[in-house]
Amino acid sequence: MTDTIPLAGYLFRRLHEAGLRAVHGVPGDYNLVMMDYIVPAGLEWVGNCNELNAGYAADGYARVKGIGALVTTFGVGELSAINAIAGSYAELAPVVHIVGTPKRALQTRGVKLHHSVCSGKPSDFTMFAEMYSKVTVAQENLWDASTAPSQIDRAIRECVLQSRPVYIQVPSDMVTEPLPASSLAQPLDLTLPSNNPELEQEVCDIIVDRISSATQPFILIDAGTSRYGLTGEADELVQRTGFPTATTPFGKGIPDETLPNFHGIYASVGENTYVPYVESCDLVINIGPIHSNVNTSCFTTIPNPKVSVVFDQTSITIGSKVWNVLPKSVLRRVVDRLEHIMFSFWQYPSLPDPRATLNRIPPVARTGALTQDIFWKRMSRFFRPGDMVLTETGTASSGGRDFVFPRNVGMINSGVWLSIGYMLAAAQGVALAQRTLASSYKHARTILFEGDGSFQVTAQELSTIIRKQLNVIIFVINNDGYTIERLIHGMEAEYNDIAQWKYLDSPSYFGAPSDGSYPVLTARVSTWGELDDVLSRDDFQRSCGLRMVEVMMGVSDCSQTLRDFLEMYASKKD
Repeated sequence: MTDTIPLAGYLFRRLHEAGLRAVHGVPGDYNLVMMDYIVPAGLEWVGNCNELNAGYAADGYARVKGIGALVTTFGVGELSAINAIAGSYAELAPVVHIVGTPKRALQTRGVKLHHSVCSGKPSDFTMFAEMYSKVTVAQENLWDASTAPSQIDRAIRECVLQSRPVYIQVPSDMVTEPLPASSLAQPLDLTLPSNNPELEQEVCDIIVDRISSATQPFILIDAGTSRYGLTGEADELVQRTGFPTATTPFGKGIPDETLPNFHGIYASVGENTYVPYVESCDLVINIGPIHSNVNTSCFTTIPNPKVSVVFDQTSITIGSKVWNVLPKSVLRRVVDRLEHIMFSFWQYPSLPDPRATLNRIPPVARTGALTQDIFWKRMSRFFRPGDMVLTETGTASSGGRDFVFPRNVGMINSGVWLSIGYMLAAAQGVALAQRTLASSYKHARTILFEGDGSFQVTAQELSTIIRKQLNVIIFVINNDGYTIERLIHGMEAEYNDIAQWKYLDSPSYFGAPSDGSYPVLTARVSTWGELDDVLSRDDFQRSCGLRMVEVMMGVSDCSQTLRDFLEMYASKKD
């Protein structure tokens, strides 16, 4: 090891140490030299079509890999990405946003530079960082080589531990600034130490006592479960107690849905609601709650706090008392204590069995038109272990609640930010992360359900999927416009119309090779027979490459669950 290492080399080496294997972004003159250090650090460079897409892709990558990163240039680049970073902040995705900025001397003098607002004031170079301070949990400006290593380490640590984005500025004259190579000898500390083992044990005892004495218990798993690193312990809790368990819409895909005590999504709309049961429970173990209106059926499914044990990011709440202890450590203690305790009910409650719905799907005629009430349920038969499923905001996100997954299938949807177009770019990041994790990538499928309107927002990222030869299946729901918006307001309004694209021509336009080196399969389906024929093809189910299906749906068609939710939403908006 040499005595020194360039600052940018240190930064990317630390990101690699944190688990990152790919950097998304867009080059610009203020970050070009910095990007020379990405590949030598063992990272893959993914050039995206624009910065917004890069932010979405880094977010998707982070949700699978545990950390994501993007590089943009000052001003025009970073502001193009701020919507994506705000979404990462809202939905707890650990993304490191690195911004190449002008030389320090030019900033200090307030020189009127391109990509700034050109007022001639030093504040030109701080205003964008101020904007980012609202949607990131740590901000570092690497202005001084003597403090840069600790700044970098601190930002990465906060990103991982808080599972939220951070913001790092690298002035262009600091990129090659030498740092002591010995700084790399100290490993990154990405763990939260147990600050009070005695208190953790006390809280564990209280929770175990509540569990042991419960007569009508319930476990509710939300998206924070995975964001806070609680998935393993939560799975063990569900299995060892046998307590009735469900997820919120945002938490779907986290627990094992094949367990007999798993009862689907807990919501107050849809055909399988069981709110009265939960409202009469004497214990609700609520793990990782995110109480947005969309995720709680307009706040109607938030469990009674008086009977709840809530595992949050950095605390546990039991009734009205908050304990500032490490949730993961306490939950681990609880699960270990329960290993030798037997749980049984006098009579297990009669709750919906999501697996049984697969046997009650109405029969359809091969020539019948596709409808959303049946489509989403029938698609459950297509999934297999190892899949990662993404459902875009709108009818796809709502319809995806009807999926019934086999073991080891993950899901990404949006429960807070709901930025249409996110999922296509995110699918690129997810598929790339899947490739780095899978022992055999050909068996890891990234499956995207995307509306036609959402597809048009970030369509360029299909070219990155093709260029990186990723394994992605895309179902484009063509319902001729913004159906979710039509259902809210303006069914016939022109502002909910979109241009009719030739979606299945897009792989060719975006550079798919014609020599078979990267397989591409496209199909348009409008009947159940056509859909079944495509799904049953072996080269569709098992081959690598891009598979794209345009699914023709009615303009106003949606699931009954979505109609019920929108009626509730309309009644509670004021």
